[in-house]
Amino acid sequence: MNRSLPLDQLTTLITAARGDVTIDLLLTNARVVNVFTGEVQNSSVAVHQGFVVGLGEYPALQTEDLQGSYVAPGFLDAHMHLESSMVSPAEFARAVVPLGTTGVFADPHEIANVCGLAGIDYILGFNGKIPLDIYVNLSSCVPATNLEHSGASLSAEDLATRFERPGVCGLAEVMNFPGVFLADPEVLKKILAAGERPIDGHCPGLSGKLLSAYAVAGIGSDHECTTYEEALEKLRAGLSIMIREGSVARNLDALSALITPDRLSRLMLCTDDREPIDLVEQGHINYLIRRAAGRGFDPITSIRLATINVANYFGLKRRGAVAPGYLADLVVLEDLFSMKPSRVYKAGKLVARDGEALFEAARVDDSQVVGTMRMAPLSDDSLKIPARGTRARVIELVPRQIVTRQAVEEVRQENGQVVADPKRDILKLAVIERHKASGQIGLGLARGFGLKRGALASTVAHDSHNLVVVGANDADMKLAAEEVQRIGGGLAAVGDGEVLASLPLPIAGLMSDRPLAEVKTQLEAMYAAARSLGGTAAHPFMSLAFLALPVIPSLKLTDMGLVDVDAFQLVDLFEDQPVAAG
Repeated sequence: MNRSLPLDQLTTLITAARGDVTIDLLLTNARVVNVFTGEVQNSSVAVHQGFVVGLGEYPALQTEDLQGSYVAPGFLDAHMHLESSMVSPAEFARAVVPLGTTGVFADPHEIANVCGLAGIDYILGFNGKIPLDIYVNLSSCVPATNLEHSGASLSAEDLATRFERPGVCGLAEVMNFPGVFLADPEVLKKILAAGERPIDGHCPGLSGKLLSAYAVAGIGSDHECTTYEEALEKLRAGLSIMIREGSVARNLDALSALITPDRLSRLMLCTDDREPIDLVEQGHINYLIRRAAGRGFDPITSIRLATINVANYFGLKRRGAVAPGYLADLVVLEDLFSMKPSRVYKAGKLVARDGEALFEAARVDDSQVVGTMRMAPLSDDSLKIPARGTRARVIELVPRQIVTRQAVEEVRQENGQVVADPKRDILKLAVIERHKASGQIGLGLARGFGLKRGALASTVAHDSHNLVVVGANDADMKLAAEEVQRIGGGLAAVGDGEVLASLPLPIAGLMSDRPLAEVKTQLEAMYAAARSLGGTAAHPFMSLAFLALPVIPSLKLTDMGLVDVDAFQLVDLFEDQPVAAG
């Protein structure tokens, strides 16, 4: 991650920069976006052996006339999960490189929670095989908490075996923020194992002295801010802020007031979780840059948030700018408002033109990350909730956010059992352990999906990725769960005893081995099936996935039961039962 190059390569680049040799490529008639000075320079861009060696005229083996197009640095996603694209890293690259993305900082904790170190190794295996740099931050929370069961557990000692691997950058989001401010030794060991490497944070709503305790641990960023006030307090505490605009969690509008000249260097853009439909129809980081510019900022400011700022935060000395000595990861744009690349260069090689990838999808050994569905058989009684009270806690979706609200409602009962109440938009929710066939099931209630009938099920259930299912009746919920098991993991929609649609995700139950466009079509069919059941959530399956995430306030469900995230403990479904049952 430093600036050093082998002596012979450095000598060659210096010689080329002097103009003493014929360079590989000269991009002429360009308007260069200078992220250091915030200006546009009319200049040619000289490229040799994968690096920019100068701005100006040079003798070249190949000359390309850009006819006044802009040249910007390749876009960088400061924090994301490849798994949320629902495709392999190679298919993800074929989708986003033509959009100008040349590097992503990925936390593979989704696949690691299913497959452990084998999942991380699978992601790392694509580096060097695709024209997309995957900078892996090793997953700090596998499992995320002790309030759920995952497929694997990674200790500080486990992580230490991977920090020196090529492509590993730092430590990924430390989601167990109570473990930090309570000085849990196992959490702190992981932080210490990272040494001087960057350590990403995840501390939604944390404030005051507890925030100070979190920052003291050496954590450098946060991407969970939902208000200007929260983000400003974290900036003042020394954290860099990653402004997230994903498929569900969209925080750019709320945080755009942060973007001022004095704070600019401490801000970045990230997608976190972005679904196939949004990737295809809206874009990737180029979409976020365009959205930021649409909030009234000049486009160069927006580009800085996804280039040099990201590179500087992660200590990448030769990434994020179009300047001598920087890697020639270049995005050619007709204008700075549409952010629609006409060409993309990776290390000086043309890898995409007019929205089309000029490379094939690489393959790596996936034998250790398939065949991960190990769910105990369900009986007709598995999803029943005995009525041990009349008022129960209900998880309420918050539109466009992954946080939830906690409500208490009178429950509908039949024959001593709690049943769904679609007329009041109260559905049954289950999280079923699917890694070790333990038979462990957490049961609860949810509002915000709008289903009038049927059920939706998924093995994409952050972060432990057990099987989560929501529905209007037990029979359809059971069938949806069994359909997901049958296809080896993925998504399913069921109505009146019939499977309406399913999307196989054989790679860890999280990703397809098919092209993104094909997965997008399948996901659209899933959405259509959800709407046919009365569904009203904009992103029903991603919303469903986050209901099992016990590190995001305020009420969630895991296979162990209902979690009050604010109190960081299991609670009973029924209001008058303060201690979680079972």
